[in-house]
Amino acid sequence: MSKKSPSLKKKARAILKVRLMVVACFFTLFGAALGARLFFLQVLDHEKLVALSQKQYEATKKIVYGRGTIFDRNQNALAMNVEVESVFITPSKVENKLYTAEMLASHLKKVNRKEVYQKLISKNHFVWVKRKCNLEEVGRLRRLNLPGVGFIAEQKRFYPKRELAANITGFVGVDDKGWAGVEHYYHSTLKGTIVNRIIEKDARGRNIRSISDAGKPKSKSHDVVLTIDEVIQFIAERHLKKQVEEYRADSGVALVMEPYTGEVYAMANFPQFNPNTYRAYSEEKRNNRAISYSYEPGSIFKPITAAAALDSGVVEKPSDLFFCENGKFRIGKKVIREAENHKFGWMSLRNIIAKSSNIGAIKIAQQLGEQNFYTYIRKFGFGQKTGIDLPGESSGQLKNTPYWSKLSLASISFGQEIAVTPIQMATAVSAIANGGNLMLPHITKAILKNGVLEKTFKPKIIRRVISEKTSRQMIEILKNTVKNGTGVPAAVSGFETAGKTGTAQIYDTSSGSYSKNKYLSSFVGFLPADAPKIVVLVMIENPRESHWGGKVAGPVFRKISREVLRYLNEPAKGERVFFLNHA
Repeated sequence: MSKKSPSLKKKARAILKVRLMVVACFFTLFGAALGARLFFLQVLDHEKLVALSQKQYEATKKIVYGRGTIFDRNQNALAMNVEVESVFITPSKVENKLYTAEMLASHLKKVNRKEVYQKLISKNHFVWVKRKCNLEEVGRLRRLNLPGVGFIAEQKRFYPKRELAANITGFVGVDDKGWAGVEHYYHSTLKGTIVNRIIEKDARGRNIRSISDAGKPKSKSHDVVLTIDEVIQFIAERHLKKQVEEYRADSGVALVMEPYTGEVYAMANFPQFNPNTYRAYSEEKRNNRAISYSYEPGSIFKPITAAAALDSGVVEKPSDLFFCENGKFRIGKKVIREAENHKFGWMSLRNIIAKSSNIGAIKIAQQLGEQNFYTYIRKFGFGQKTGIDLPGESSGQLKNTPYWSKLSLASISFGQEIAVTPIQMATAVSAIANGGNLMLPHITKAILKNGVLEKTFKPKIIRRVISEKTSRQMIEILKNTVKNGTGVPAAVSGFETAGKTGTAQIYDTSSGSYSKNKYLSSFVGFLPADAPKIVVLVMIENPRESHWGGKVAGPVFRKISREVLRYLNEPAKGERVFFLNHA
C-alpha cells in the first residue's frame, strides 16, 4: 500500500485547520449573538416581556366604582350603590360548551342559551355573560365551578324607595351612565371612578380570582342633595294615584313648590315605574310628564289673563264690570259659549275668574290687545323652558303674534291655542303668590363631596312679572274663587286657600278638532293664601265619568295641601303646633 506524499499531508492539515477556524468563528459569532439576544431580552426589553408574561396570567377589565348618592333634602337616600358580581367567560378555556351554555342559561335570569353558546364558540378572549347579577344567581353558579366561567366584583345602582320619585331620580344603565332624570342631568357630577379590575389565572388559563381592590379609588364621587322631601313626595304620589285610579284616568301629575324660592318639594307622576327594573316599562311611563308634557291648560290660565290686565292698567280694579253676552259671543264666524251653557250678564273681573267665564276672559284680553297680552304671557315664562335642572323639559307652545288668527286672542285668554307644561304653570302661579317675582324652579339643593358641603343652590329671581299691588289683588281674586266659585271643592279647612280650576278639552290631532269626551282636569293654588308656604298643581288627564276640574282635581289638591301643611307644622286656625325642623 502506497504512502501519501508529504505534500498531500501538508495540504490536508491546512484544510483541517481552515475548517477548525471556520467552526471556531461560527461558535464565536453564535455565542456573541446569543449573548446579545440575552442582553436584549433581559435588559433592554425586560419590561415588555414581563408585561407579556403577566398577560398570560392576568386579565384586566375597566370597572366603574363609587357613583355618588342621590339624597332627598333631609339626606334620605333615593339612589345608592350595592356590591354585586358580574359573570364572564373565557371561551378557549370552556371544556364542555353545550353543557356550560345550558348551565349559564338555567342559573342566570334573562340569559338566552343560544346567545351564550354563540359567545362560547367565538374566538374572543373575554366575553360578558351577565352584568351585575343578584347574590342568589352568583351563589348557584359558584357551586358548579364551571371551567372558563369567572366573576368580577362591581357596583350596581339601587333605588331603595322603588317607585318613589322615580321620574325625578331617573336611572342608570348597565354601562353605568345616567339615562334619565337627575342621574342623567348630573352624570358628570355623580359618575364614579374607572378602576382596573384584575383577574388572576393559573398556568392553564383558568380563572383563579378577581382582585376586587385593584385600583380602588381613595375618595368617593360627589353626592347630590335634592330639594325633594320624600315625605311630601309620598303624600303627593299617594293621593294622585288614588284619584287617577278612581276616575280611570290615563295619567296624572302633582307638583308641590315653595313659591318664594322655586324649590320643588314633590313632583309626582302616575303611572309610575320602578327604576330597579326600568327595562320592564315603556318610555312613556318613564317620562317625567311634569316637565316634558305640554297641554292646553284651559281655565287655570285665566288668572294670567286677569293679572296682565290689572298690572298693565287696562283694568283698574277687580270690581270693574264686563258684559258677558248672556253666554253667547260671536267672533267672526265662530260662536263661543260658556261651559255648562251658563248665561252670564254683567260680571266683575273678580267674578269672571270665580265663575270661570270664557266670554269674560275674552273681554278682558280684548282690553289688553294682542301685543300687550303676548308680552305678559312671555314674562310669566310661557313659550320657553323654565330652566329647571332636569333633562327633557319642553318649552310648550306659544305662537308669535304675526301668526295669530282672528280667534287667537280670544282662545288664549281662556287657555286654548297655547300649550304649557305643569312646571311652567306652577312657576307662573308662584309669581302671583310671592309678590310678583318669577323664580327659577330647581330640584337641587346642594352638592356634597365626601359628606362635606361643597356647593349650595340659592333661590334665583328670573324677573319681576307683576307689581306687589297686582299680586295682592290677584290673591284676593283667587281666594274668592275658592270661597264662592268653582274652586270650593279645593278649600282646605283651617286655611285661607287661593286657586283656580281648569277643565280643558283635549285637542284631537287626528280629527283636527277638540274632543267631545276627553278632558284635562286641573287645579292650581296656594296656601295659606296671604303668606303662602306651598303652591300645589294637580293635573289629571282624561278622567272617566266626571271631568270638571273642581270635582276631579280639587279634592286631590285639598288632601295633598292639608297633609303637607301638617307635616311642615303650619298651624291651621285654632290649632297649637309643636314646630320641628324640616330643612
